Amino acid sequence: MKNLLALVYIMVSLSLVGKERPNIVFIFTDDHATQAISAYGGILADVAPTPNLDRIADEGMLFNRCMVTNSICGPSRATILTGKYSHLNGFLTNETTEFDGTQQTFPKILRKKGYQTAVIGKWHLGSEPTGFDYWDVLLGQGYYYNPDFRTPTGVNREAGYVTEIVTDKAINWLETRDQSKPFMLMMQHKAPHREWSPSPKYLNAFDGVTMPEPDTLFDDYEGRGRAAKNQDMSIRVTMELGKDLKIREYDKKGELAERLDGRMTQEQLAAWNAAYEPRNKAVLEAKPAGKDLVRWKYQRYIKDYLRCIKSVDDSVGEMLQYLEDNGLSENTVVVYSSDQGFYLGEHGWFDKRWMYDESYRTPLMIKWPGTVKPGSVNNDLVSNLDFAQTFLGIAGAKSPKNMQGASLVPVLKNRKPNNWRKSHYYHYYEFPGWHMVQRHEGVYDGRYKLMYFYDIDEWELYDLEKDPKELQNQFENPEYAKEVKRLKKELTSLRKKYKVPANEPKDVSDPDQSFITNHVPEVIK
Repeated sequence: MKNLLALVYIMVSLSLVGKERPNIVFIFTDDHATQAISAYGGILADVAPTPNLDRIADEGMLFNRCMVTNSICGPSRATILTGKYSHLNGFLTNETTEFDGTQQTFPKILRKKGYQTAVIGKWHLGSEPTGFDYWDVLLGQGYYYNPDFRTPTGVNREAGYVTEIVTDKAINWLETRDQSKPFMLMMQHKAPHREWSPSPKYLNAFDGVTMPEPDTLFDDYEGRGRAAKNQDMSIRVTMELGKDLKIREYDKKGELAERLDGRMTQEQLAAWNAAYEPRNKAVLEAKPAGKDLVRWKYQRYIKDYLRCIKSVDDSVGEMLQYLEDNGLSENTVVVYSSDQGFYLGEHGWFDKRWMYDESYRTPLMIKWPGTVKPGSVNNDLVSNLDFAQTFLGIAGAKSPKNMQGASLVPVLKNRKPNNWRKSHYYHYYEFPGWHMVQRHEGVYDGRYKLMYFYDIDEWELYDLEKDPKELQNQFENPEYAKEVKRLKKELTSLRKKYKVPANEPKDVSDPDQSFITNHVPEVIK
């Protein structure tokens, strides 16, 4: 009898623990710009609404100023896992680094506190995931169609479209988890990463629609310095007609053919060709050039990008519905974010990396029933540096002292601490290679942004209240001398606070950046 009572007590206790400590679902995408979420407004909100994503904001809190520490995929993911800047977690650059899985991460701490943890989808950190009870991740960047997934038992190719597969895998794990424990699920999508391949059901979405253009699509960069002028990430020059924009006749390296003929089923390929070949034939016959070609490229790019987002929005809707249908919604915190922002034609660009706003700012929306007031909007300076401590705070776990962010739990409860950060530190470490973006660091205080491109010894200052699109560098303007002095002092202070080592030594292997000057845009002939 005593044993029976003890067993009942244990079962009841476990049940109560699961109810008292919220579950966490962290939905994470790759390269999702706030401009492509209708809850954030902007020129695409009416033509490409995201109702399921908007629901998280409507039922929770939308953050207008969530800034990343380093606007590139792997470093951002490492910061989220560790709660530390790149220079301390060891993941400074995207292509040449392997994440040190032996270090402390928030999933490891949650496991010790009784949470069941899982990561499903895009990992992109080189090493195998650690700190998870379950992991099932894409190989490298992953493919949109029929992708390969890696688990502790090996690699498997899965039939279907990647966003839908990741969603199904996540829901299946929720179905088979240990229901006596609270859970933390990281559902991480490949979309909408380059090369923006839509799901079969959305191949014809937005046909007949002319997407609005950003008013800086033809930016001449005259208000800034060499860094902005000499990049290699423009729609005009860098975006490829073959690989990116799906015209077989321009697939010089065979990358498009590999994704299509080398991976798709006959049924998938037939649907793809039926959608793209007539459009491609029309543009090849029209032979646009100059600004007309840029405009055509932008339309193809933005539609494919938004087609990928439609699948992401569906995925969010499926997850929210699953939580509701299974009685989990009221005790589950749903967090939506991306590894950084992205350029959707602003300044003529795509990609990320910069401390300029479009790539520096990432979406963040948090739904926590009974805690977060529905429809809340927050304008504080928050960061992906804060995510680890926020997840720990939600779970009631203590944050290690060596984490460098701050828990957002008080902010979510509308009890922001008086000592909340007044400025944010940023550092991009990759020496010009991909897209020729110069290494830089900087500080942002919510209005003024100071950046230092240290390899070319160039400073930039922007007043975002008067110049929100960051078109005019005010660093040499004597009217801003006081702000320059103040922000340089703040930059020094933040470097000390975050234990930032001295900048890497100069290694200008291409001082005149001839790669840029010798590169010419593709023209349809």
